[in-house]
Amino acid sequence: MANAFSKEEIVAFEDILEGFNDALILSKNINIYNTNGVTMERARDTMWRPQPYIAQSFTRTVGSSIASNVSTMTQLSVPSTLGFSPCSAWEMNALELRDALQEGRLGDSAKQKLASDINLSVMDLAAAQGTLVVPIATAAGTYDDVAQCDSIMNEQGVMANDRYLALSSRDYNGMANNLALATRSFTGTKSSNAYERSYVGPVASFETYKLDYANRCVANTATVTINTTGAQAQYVPKATVTNVGGILNVDNRYQTVVVSTTTGVTAGDAFTIDGIEAVHHITKRTTGELKTFRVIEILTSTTMVISPPIISAATTPTDAELQYQNVELVAAGGAEPVNFLNVAASGINPFWRKDSIELLPGRYAVPDGAGVDVMRASTDQGIELVMTKRFDPLTFQTLYTLDTLYGVVMTNPEMAGVLLFNQT
Repeated sequence: MANAFSKEEIVAFEDILEGFNDALILSKNINIYNTNGVTMERARDTMWRPQPYIAQSFTRTVGSSIASNVSTMTQLSVPSTLGFSPCSAWEMNALELRDALQEGRLGDSAKQKLASDINLSVMDLAAAQGTLVVPIATAAGTYDDVAQCDSIMNEQGVMANDRYLALSSRDYNGMANNLALATRSFTGTKSSNAYERSYVGPVASFETYKLDYANRCVANTATVTINTTGAQAQYVPKATVTNVGGILNVDNRYQTVVVSTTTGVTAGDAFTIDGIEAVHHITKRTTGELKTFRVIEILTSTTMVISPPIISAATTPTDAELQYQNVELVAAGGAEPVNFLNVAASGINPFWRKDSIELLPGRYAVPDGAGVDVMRASTDQGIELVMTKRFDPLTFQTLYTLDTLYGVVMTNPEMAGVLLFNQT
């Protein structure tokens, strides 16, 4: 075949795949759900993934019927889409192809960029949609900074295993500086590793990672109020809704609320609301701490989309409200202040539990024997890389492409969050 890959190119592709797999740092620490190509094509590359159930319990009285205590379980789900299709392409002429080393460098740079694209997609999602917010007044530097992330997760019933924290380089090194202090005493080499390699490692139940890039939040000091009475403070989760289009799934991660003004408010802002406290998701007991929320989208001058929804189960609650209640109303309600937590611009340090984010590997059906040679292989996570090669005899140019297809989804925003420093 005219465009067939040479033995050297096949070996180079295997090296690219190995290096690509090693570079997928963040995406190795989230759940993987492998998709079926036929199913995804028929569903327009979107499928609904289930959220965890939360059950209720009651006290049984022997001899009495439990019929009135039997609840209807509501299965919530979220839409997942194969929405990312990064490609790296390059050309080499017949003279450049004489230098095999140059060919290898181009492949290395391509795999590095695609791996970066996947890691960036995971970080962007965690930074934008994680709703557990921990603002720290000072710069990064002590164990307590990370311990507060541990506390907010524990208080709201997030399981203690498989937790990860990605810190910007400056914040990570600030933490390493604390570990490297001579006054500290650790067994093993933790202090020396922090001093010699700026290595932090596990802290307060989190496995930590250093980012060479990090998203940033803007400062927000806007004055906003929200009415916390009635339906606005009592979102009712629904698995489906029926309209003229039939029975459709509902995405219960978001709620549209009315506020006094959205002037000065930006998507990504974090806030609390006076009188609305977080509860433990299993026991439904209040934590005594204000619930943290994120702004997802600005709709109008007085409406915006927030996450998570305010599920208070306050008045004649449905079974779904009792199961998924996430707040306690501890004030009478009315026009309550919205307290923005990102009062200063800073880097965003996302943290999450592994099953709160899913990566969905996709697949291209690129035909073989159609004038372009194709090689494909999958990483340990199921992410497929497709490499193609085409030679043009009119120009003596050879075109190479390296592609991958995937999606990422936040299945539970209340199991992920952001750590913000210098918030004074």
